[in-house]
Amino acid sequence: MDILIPILTLSALGLIFGLGLAYASKIFYIKIDPKVDKLLGVLPGANCGVCGFAGCQALAEALAEGRAFAEACVPGGETVHGKVAGILGVKAKPRIKTIATLICAGGRRAKDIYEYKGPKDCVVANAYHGGPKACSFGCTGFGSCVAVCPFGAMKMDDNMLPVVDSKLCTACGKCITICPKNILELRPVKNHIWVACNSTDKGGVVTKVCGHGCIGCAKCVSACKFDAIHVVDNLAKIDYDKCTNCRQCALVCPTKAIKTDYK
Repeated sequence: MDILIPILTLSALGLIFGLGLAYASKIFYIKIDPKVDKLLGVLPGANCGVCGFAGCQALAEALAEGRAFAEACVPGGETVHGKVAGILGVKAKPRIKTIATLICAGGRRAKDIYEYKGPKDCVVANAYHGGPKACSFGCTGFGSCVAVCPFGAMKMDDNMLPVVDSKLCTACGKCITICPKNILELRPVKNHIWVACNSTDKGGVVTKVCGHGCIGCAKCVSACKFDAIHVVDNLAKIDYDKCTNCRQCALVCPTKAIKTDYK
């Protein structure tokens, strides 16, 4: 009899609490759109935040609620865009495929103005007199862009310059955001030519501090038959709307500052 009373008391309390939880679950129930789970199933799951949302879960919810476009997931590319559009019942807009591109060819070959002994981080190094490189426009070479890439699409080469893997790069733009020198940009994949220099210094200065940058000689301008390249502020600039990838500019460049990914 002494044992029966506590058992009944606990059973009663359990029943009361159970009913309370059941009631609360109905009161505070949040209806989840079934589209969210479907969207999560097609999104990359990298949670990179490039879309502007906290992660794939937040993006999926925004998509389901109409607060984001079907093409919001840049790393997903056309494949993901198409699947998302199918779930949402809309038509995906075509995007021009791009790839992160380094516009510098200096690296170890560019002179240093002092011996840097601080943390191997581009942002930190750049905060100290603009970094150790004599060229104030060039790559610092400590790989902050490589470290921040969520897809392992970048690595540092022997010349202390980041190399982009075209098969892995999703054009998410994280490397561009982290670079304190602003020498990473998105280039249309269909355009195979780019100027690997960002210096607006005069040719003599560029030659003195690097030797591999654009010296503004305009030989590329003369070689181009399509008016697709011009020298602006001592630096060659390519007009991709006119460029035909003929490579003549790269062939005549005396410093090999104009690069191509043609094999």
